[in-house]
Amino acid sequence: MMAYEGGTGTRSYPEIGITEVHHSLTHHQNNPETIAQCFQVNLYHVQLFSYFVNKLRTTQDGDGNLLDNTLLLYGSALSNGNGHDHSNLPTLLVGGAGGRIKGGRHLRFPAQPQTNLYLTMLDRLGVHMDKVGDSTGMLAL
Repeated sequence: MMAYEGGTGTRSYPEIGITEVHHSLTHHQNNPETIAQCFQVNLYHVQLFSYFVNKLRTTQDGDGNLLDNTLLLYGSALSNGNGHDHSNLPTLLVGGAGGRIKGGRHLRFPAQPQTNLYLTMLDRLGVHMDKVGDSTGMLAL
């Protein structure tokens, strides 16, 4: 988590030339200029995440690197902030979880609670639970 979602919503990004508050940008009302600014903030976040992932990849850990032994979730609670849409969430799962997750794949799942992914992640990390929030079962990762 980069920041509390309520907190990121009140933040602007002058370091990349965005002075408008991020939350306001996500309610773009299909204005191309506002969408472009929101895109710039999202791109900046992805670049920060990429920097972090590359640091993990280049840090030795046992016979591999820290990324091999890490499991990171990157995404958002909304796919389109303009309409508070939480379907088709853009979600990225990165790292090998100590060999318990196979990487290099693009997977699509039918509509289901995001908590199914959380339940599956916990299971792969050795934390076995019957349910997380509104989960209905594990994903075939």
